[in-house]
Amino acid sequence: MRILHTMLRVGDLDRSINFYQDVLGMRLLRRSDNEQYQYTLAFLGYDDISHSTVLELTYNWGVKEYEHGEAFGHIAIEVDDVYRACEKIKSLGGVISREPGPVKGGSTEIAFVKDPDGYAIELIQAKED
Repeated sequence: MRILHTMLRVGDLDRSINFYQDVLGMRLLRRSDNEQYQYTLAFLGYDDISHSTVLELTYNWGVKEYEHGEAFGHIAIEVDDVYRACEKIKSLGGVISREPGPVKGGSTEIAFVKDPDGYAIELIQAKED
């Protein structure tokens, strides 16, 4: 068994695809429309769907925003240099909601970014081997 994907509902699919591609460096792996049920799915990731966990963006036609609720926490992405990643994200118009630094009570360097729909994305500094 393996985790296949995480799904987020988005209010503007093209805006979200652009963010995950241009700001976070993912690739659009697959996109499909369902005319009958009026939704579009877009799968993005850093590797092929068959080899890694990916992000599924679901756009329900005509729905512009969602309430996030209290249960969802965040998506986590490992980065080589959390400080450099945040500078790049800022330069591309991304929103850093927690500046890089050590996690409370620990030494792991983290930061948080908001995607265009307000979902939290944690950036975690890769550990040196």
